[in-house]
Amino acid sequence: MSLADFFTPIDLKKITPKNGYFTSQLGDRINHYSVDFPDLEEKTDIAIIGVLEDRNATNNPGCALGPDYVREKLYLLNEGSYNTQIADLGNIARGETVVDTYYALKTVVEELIKKDIIPLIIGGGQDLTYAQYLGYENLEQKVDMLVVDSQFDLEDDGFQETIETTSASYMNKVFLHEPNYLFNYSNMGYQTYFASQESLRVMDKLYFDVHRLGELTQNIAVAEPIIRNANMVSFDMGAIRSSDAAGNANAKPNGFYGEEACQICRYAGFNDKLTSIGFYEFNPAFDNNGQTAMLLSQMIWYFIDGVYNRKRDFPLNPKSQYLIYKTSLTHDEHELVFVKSKKSDRWWMQVPYPTGGSKNERFHLVPCRYEDYKTAVSGEMPDLWWRTFQKLN
Repeated sequence: MSLADFFTPIDLKKITPKNGYFTSQLGDRINHYSVDFPDLEEKTDIAIIGVLEDRNATNNPGCALGPDYVREKLYLLNEGSYNTQIADLGNIARGETVVDTYYALKTVVEELIKKDIIPLIIGGGQDLTYAQYLGYENLEQKVDMLVVDSQFDLEDDGFQETIETTSASYMNKVFLHEPNYLFNYSNMGYQTYFASQESLRVMDKLYFDVHRLGELTQNIAVAEPIIRNANMVSFDMGAIRSSDAAGNANAKPNGFYGEEACQICRYAGFNDKLTSIGFYEFNPAFDNNGQTAMLLSQMIWYFIDGVYNRKRDFPLNPKSQYLIYKTSLTHDEHELVFVKSKKSDRWWMQVPYPTGGSKNERFHLVPCRYEDYKTAVSGEMPDLWWRTFQKLN
């Protein structure tokens, strides 16, 4: 089966301006599926995928119509100072059942990652994150997942496998999926009044990394190491405040500012480790004057800009491009080792595997901040090191 079998072409007449595109605009630069399906054997860095599925989008019917509204704005933006190699594969139509749609997206994500192409998904409901995650199942790697969301999308009632996969409960399916290949889950932007104390206890027990909106807003640079640790990102547009992104039936008064959302996406693009990203829950029925579609298109632009400005400093090779710092703790036999890239000034910590925990490697590298190094220099154990060490055991 060809990947083209999963897609329907874009109707360019609906989204192209009357006088067409300038040669500098992405509408002229992106190889889009309107007549012929893009040849993915040619050099392709990013593949845009629309998913017309909203049957399990909790309280947000209509978000399946989002992808073409975003394309309309995205194609008008000018290319950056690099030659983009981007294919727009068109839209995955809703299957006979939601499970059919999940299967199509899973298959497409898996095949693109195998081809070293980054899938950029425009939904559709955020339950599609589960299908995005399933795309890694056969790739024989542990997955670090980052979700940008105001809540955890987790049913607290016993973590039952039988709970329906919706945009409000899909994380149950991720956590309970067998085989388990999820190494770490991070949430950025949760708001405490939307999170039950039981779910917070679960996050702490599993040593997952969850970060309140207040930790990050107006100080978004602290999010960079969190984002740099992710293989896949799922971005709920409801994580952005309603004044900046009203195009969502579940829009809320508090959340990230539009410029912070763009910076998050640029950090995601910079991440050498990241292999897929999805943007979900945009609903054109609630969009005022196309503002949310324009913001989302700009977020995608910043992600693309990040990808084409990657420093390629992970994995850490060659060693001559890095500085090694070693510190000793006041009341512990552990020696903490930090690595700093000369190219980007970014930091990592070495966290040792338990004896026999990894056949090929002696330690796990986790992105960190300079502040973590300063904590270790003062003789204290950084919380990030400890939580990572617990997960490795």
